[in-house]
This record gives sequence, structure tokens and C-alpha cells, in this order.
Amino acid sequence: MRNVYFVRHGETVWNVENKICGATESALTERGREQARVIGREIKARMDAGELQIDRMLCSPLSRARDTAQEIADILKLPLAIEPRLREQNFGIWEGTARDGEGFQRAKENFIDSFGTGESMLRLAQRIYNLLDDVRADADHTYLLVAHNGISRMVESYFRDMDNGEFASFGIRNAALRTYCYPEEA
Repeated sequence: MRNVYFVRHGETVWNVENKICGATESALTERGREQARVIGREIKARMDAGELQIDRMLCSPLSRARDTAQEIADILKLPLAIEPRLREQNFGIWEGTARDGEGFQRAKENFIDSFGTGESMLRLAQRIYNLLDDVRADADHTYLLVAHNGISRMVESYFRDMDNGEFASFGIRNAALRTYCYPEEA
């Protein structure tokens, strides 16, 4: 079985302020940069121990993910490519508002809503699922994807069934590594 790895970007200014970043830029904090270096060293140690193999890295074009990915790539000595499909979901009218706001939590359960000026969950699913299909088709490489919490939710849903509530509440912490395994071809 083949794996793909996922890391969420390090802590940002808006994470600290409990704001929804979405497609809006929010810089890494110094703690976020250190989180990126820590996860980079952890991945390198696991690679050196033969526990995992990564030979390609793709990241979101947004600076918080790109800067996290660059810190990791420098440690791993791996090539890094910007992948536009890893850009965080545009949460439209909710960007810059409280991440734990009741209205936003309910809105995330409506997969067709574009949040006024943003991107619907269904359109996000299309681009992330297409990307994961492309990664799977590249049998010669094993990828580390560096992106965002909204993207992590969609990646998780690609590999396991979730109901709407599970999907809406799923998330991973900053600079966390997750491993996903593509099922064997039938």
C-alpha cells in the first residue's frame, strides 16, 4: 500500500486571535515557524529510521503553508513545489470572524453554500479529490502535502466516510503530521 502524508501549517497570527483565515493571508508566528522546524526534524528522524519515505513535497501557495513547507523542505533536503489546488477554502463572509462562532459552525454543514463570496465544500472536494487522485496515479513518488485545516478536513473525507457533523468538526492541530494510505487497486 502507498502512503501520502499531510502537515497543517504552523500557528498564525489569526490562529492566535481565533479568526478564520481561509484564503486570506495570515503570517506565521515565531511559534509557528518553530513548530514547522520541530515537525521537519520529527519527519527526518522517522525517515532516517526507515519508518516513512517521502521524496516530493507540495504546498499551498498561501504564505503560512508555503513558509511551513519551506522550513520542512530545508530540513529534509527535498524539492518543494507550489500546488494551487492546496490553497485553503475561501470562507467568504466568514473570513476574519471568530473561528468558533455558532453561525460558521452551522454554515460548514451546508456543502453547497459558497459563504456569499467564497467556495462551497463541494467545489473544494472536487479540487482536493482530483489532486489526491493525481498523487495516487504517480506511482514513482511519495508525497508530503503541506496545507490548511480546511484542506485536512477534505483529505480526511477522501480516505474515510464521515457524516456532516464529523466533517464539520474535524481538524488537526498546527504542524501536525497525518499519514493516509491508498487502498490497493482491486
